[in-house]
Amino acid sequence: MLSSVLPRLRPYRRRIAALLVLQLCQTVATLLLPTFNAEIIDNGVVKGDVAYIWRTGVVMVAVAVVQIATAIAAALLGARIAAGVGRDLRSAVFRRVLDFSAREVGGFGTPSLITRTVNDVQQVQNLVQTTFDVAVIAPIMCVGGLVLAFNQDLPLGFVMIGLILAVAVAIVLMLARMGPVYTAMQRCIDLINRLLRERITGVRVVRAFVRDRREHERFGSANEEMYRHSLRVGRLMAAIPAVVIIVLNVFTVGLVWLAGWRIDGGTLQLGEMTALLGYLGLIVMSVVMVTMVFTSAPRAMVSAGRIQEVIDTEVSVTQPAHPVPAAGRGRLELRDAEFGYPGAEQPVLRGINLVAEPGEKLAIVGGTGSGKTTLLNLALRLFDVTRGAVLVNGVDVREQDAEALTRTVGFVPQRAFLFSGTVASNLRYGKPDATDEELWHALDVVQARDFVANMDGGLDAVISQGGTNVSGGQRQRLAIARTLLRRPEIYLLDDCFSALDHRTEAALRERLEPELDGATVLLVTQRASSVARTDRVVVLDKGLVSA
Repeated sequence: MLSSVLPRLRPYRRRIAALLVLQLCQTVATLLLPTFNAEIIDNGVVKGDVAYIWRTGVVMVAVAVVQIATAIAAALLGARIAAGVGRDLRSAVFRRVLDFSAREVGGFGTPSLITRTVNDVQQVQNLVQTTFDVAVIAPIMCVGGLVLAFNQDLPLGFVMIGLILAVAVAIVLMLARMGPVYTAMQRCIDLINRLLRERITGVRVVRAFVRDRREHERFGSANEEMYRHSLRVGRLMAAIPAVVIIVLNVFTVGLVWLAGWRIDGGTLQLGEMTALLGYLGLIVMSVVMVTMVFTSAPRAMVSAGRIQEVIDTEVSVTQPAHPVPAAGRGRLELRDAEFGYPGAEQPVLRGINLVAEPGEKLAIVGGTGSGKTTLLNLALRLFDVTRGAVLVNGVDVREQDAEALTRTVGFVPQRAFLFSGTVASNLRYGKPDATDEELWHALDVVQARDFVANMDGGLDAVISQGGTNVSGGQRQRLAIARTLLRRPEIYLLDDCFSALDHRTEAALRERLEPELDGATVLLVTQRASSVARTDRVVVLDKGLVSA
């Protein structure tokens, strides 16, 4: 946990120093109040000195005002620091995930990455805030209370030490059982997140196959497991304050009995006993404060470990230290390329030798699982080859700058994804400075002008997350337009006409031909009409080029 949080605290060094000063002032003021109370009783009430009571009372009021003011200021400052740390952690995780290749994302899973970015960071942020709120005060108050208690009466001071040791042992024993339970809870959150995403995303499939009951049972089982772990944690957390109260009452009775015996013997004054009881309350309060931190610490430590796991993950697709600029234009070559997933029995692609020259249009065909999409992913460098090389414009993609590569290579996936926003914002994802005229031209080419013009707002029409408020064919056409706006040198089209009827596809391809003039096109398709309009056909069979 420290390796995750401490680096994030460095930018807040001055604020933390100010916070420590405020907490120290607050704690000193709190510790002075029982001493002043004892002075009022012994030197004012017992002796009947009203003037002394007034003088000391005014000082107590001033100390109380300082204590309240510093407590408020410290709470506000601690909240700002904790919120900043949470913001920085979320940004660090998000930036790291953006660097992940498809392999790392698949290894963690989308639901788990969401949980780690949101829920796990929130657990760490809560612990940081709790630490700044109470954990800084508690040690000072505990030590200060003990010192002042020993100053009032030495034998009774050892009672305070016994109280602290007894409570500490009880808490440590109980917290040791909470860590594994919190680990299981976070895994349950991952599972529930995954099941919920599957249920919402696949709602049509679930209803089409009448599997609502099965999905409900799956979610109910995961929810029940989460309930059991939460209940176990709740029981442990409920037991901690109960144990503290029992130990406090036992030691309070013992302290009062011993203090009464010493007062009767003339070795202790009534005001001193009152002060000792006040210090006992402060020490117990500090122990309770630390308990609050300890109860949330196991879960936060588990969350911090999960966050650090993401940050420390080695990225398989890395940026070159010294990028090599490409000299050619639109040439793609796979040279004895091989790719296999870790742990797989055999590679997905083997010994692929393929050259696509500028202006050439290649159709890539093959059965399901033959590696067609994987081949395009290698050219786009979503994965790195495990052997051989992929060259764009004569330079290995592993030696090129990622931004320059993505400007050269444009990709349209089969399952087009649109972001929440508007039609214009989705199209400008490919070219942020595109004018409205350029957008309408791209929509004309992909046969999308009519349906966009009929949408409420036209280019400013709202697109929901994933583009769920438009049809599959409309999503594909908008995705093609988005890539077309960038005018890349190489187009990777992964069966992106599959949701279009033949008439729309024919019109689109007729308008698209002149737009792609001079560009290199790799088209994955299963349609004979699409294959007929290409210059060359590459057949993949079980990861090998068979024709």
